[in-house]
Amino acid sequence: MPKFLRKKPTRHIEKGSTVVEPRSYIDLNEFDVGVEAAATGPVVRVAEVYRYEDVTSLTDFVYNGDVLIIDFSSIANDELTLRRIINELKNVARDINGDVAGIGKTLIMVTPTGMKISRRKIKGGLR
Repeated sequence: MPKFLRKKPTRHIEKGSTVVEPRSYIDLNEFDVGVEAAATGPVVRVAEVYRYEDVTSLTDFVYNGDVLIIDFSSIANDELTLRRIINELKNVARDINGDVAGIGKTLIMVTPTGMKISRRKIKGGLR
C-alpha cells in the first residue's frame, strides 16, 4: 500500500515510555467518492459471469451507455455456455452499434453505441 494511504501510528506516553499502537489502514470502501453521480459519460463496469442467465442483467448496462469488462474465467471450460454468452453479447453490440472484443484470455469487453474497440495492441515504449 502506498505511504500516503497509511495512517500514522498514534503514540501514547505512559510514565516516561512511549507506546506505539499498531498501524491502522484506510478502508477505501468506507469512502463514497460519488463517481456514479459525477460521471458525465460512460462508466466502465467490471462483471463476472457464472452462467448464461447472468448476461441478461449485464446487457442493461450496455444499453444504458456503459462499457462492460466481463470476466468469464469461471465458465472458461464450458464451451457451449461460453459460445452462447459471446453470441448474446455480439447481438447486443449489433443492436446498439457498439462493439465486442476479447481483451485477455478470460476477459471480454462490450462497448455502447458509437464506441469501437481497437484490435491493435499498443506496445509500451514504442512510438
